[in-house]
Amino acid sequence: MSGNGTREKLDSLDLRILDLLNERANLVRHAPNGGAASADPLRDLEEHAAVVERLESAQHDRAGAFPSPALAAVFREINSACTSLRESISVAYLGPPGTFTHMAARSHFGMSADYREGSTISAVFDAVMRQTARYGVVPIENSTEGGVSFTLDCLLEYDLFVRDELVLQVAQCLVGLHHDVTRIERVYSHPQGLAQCRTWLAKHLPSAQLVVSPSTGAAAKQAAEDDRAAAIASQLSAELYGLQLIRQNVQDRVQNATRFIVLSNSDAPPTGVDKTSLVFSTPHKKGALRAVLEIFDEEALNLTRIESRPFGARMWEYAFFTDFEGHRADAPVTRALERLRGVCGHVKVLGSYPRSA
Repeated sequence: MSGNGTREKLDSLDLRILDLLNERANLVRHAPNGGAASADPLRDLEEHAAVVERLESAQHDRAGAFPSPALAAVFREINSACTSLRESISVAYLGPPGTFTHMAARSHFGMSADYREGSTISAVFDAVMRQTARYGVVPIENSTEGGVSFTLDCLLEYDLFVRDELVLQVAQCLVGLHHDVTRIERVYSHPQGLAQCRTWLAKHLPSAQLVVSPSTGAAAKQAAEDDRAAAIASQLSAELYGLQLIRQNVQDRVQNATRFIVLSNSDAPPTGVDKTSLVFSTPHKKGALRAVLEIFDEEALNLTRIESRPFGARMWEYAFFTDFEGHRADAPVTRALERLRGVCGHVKVLGSYPRSA
């Protein structure tokens, strides 16, 4: 086929794709509540994973040429754009633009959401609590450094639900105005970013002052204004703030991932593949924690995480953040929660939501 013939055929296919996109958008826009599209925009997006799974299976059966990994990205944006026709989805995230939280939010909600940056994690909670944003995205746990204390403390303070979770592979980069590492006197980053690169920084920049920033995006912004500094941040941050990519993958562990949670004022309905997060405290007496763990064991609930944080006005009091499989509407979880309230000083269900793959 000649070059001109190929171009003409591609143009024709592009127009067919455009017509199908318009047909899909009109169907979503005019679907009644309870129809093909949900009245809950996040539920539409949560169903995206099942849609992609079906499409990948269909693509495999067809032995199609279009790369299967790209299907998720393409249909995420289609779904995001169509969902926004029914209702604008406002999402608060730990900013500024370019943070890993920003990247996680975009990977979950797509480019068509209305993103609103918060300068701190508590600002994101506050935006959702005051309903200036419908959803919020914050980091809760890193595979290298463990729980994010700011988020755990806010979960204790605010009456919000964990509505969803997502995991993002985190590639930390050293970024700055130039490539001359001998001129770097300061390294800016969020505490988690500095901690994830502790060994690398000690080896390659042992004399540099480590400066804590509110976020990795804020760190990149600071480095863009400081000729003697660099930042531990994302590659996207470097692009957004006009910085050089000095080193890539400077995290101490090659496999470095962060789990993020989606905050909402409403709970998630059961899906059959769910997780429940709660926080509890125990009295100061022998065997108190063991009695709690026995309840989970007797109800055959699989604990996936347990972490303690200081709790209450008295010294040495702790709250235990716990994740386990199941939805709080499930009978075993309902029984466990009732039993926990009988032996714990404090029990707060943070939310039941779909488990991340």
